Amino acid sequence: MEIQAKKPSVKGPGHMFNGDVWFDVIAAPQPEPSRMRVNAVHFSPCARTAWHSHAVGQTLHVTEGIGLVQARGGEVTVIRPGDTIYTPPGEWHWHGAAPDHFMTHLAMWEGVGPDSDQPESEWGDLVTDEEYNSAT
Repeated sequence: MEIQAKKPSVKGPGHMFNGDVWFDVIAAPQPEPSRMRVNAVHFSPCARTAWHSHAVGQTLHVTEGIGLVQARGGEVTVIRPGDTIYTPPGEWHWHGAAPDHFMTHLAMWEGVGPDSDQPESEWGDLVTDEEYNSAT
């Protein structure tokens, strides 16, 4: 057993997020065979991810606030504390806070194996204000 001290919070980089987003790394890959990743992600009102996908899928679990999530081509869905969202491998999506609320979720995903030539996550364009505002 190993107890790990909390690491400093990290500001979400501008090419991956619109607005102010901070995350806390809860679990990062340990030596093989583990590839589990878990972050607590804190979004300020209107903040959101860019369009992205994950090679092995992603699960989100909302812990506080009100947020929004959308799969490419799908409807925007309001998410609240206790909601769990699963995005399958390769599905392009975005998620973030509602316009007038903060939102925190746990983001859980697996990295790809060491022999894979596929990236763990692919990041696309930022969700524009027009896309976000049309959703809200």
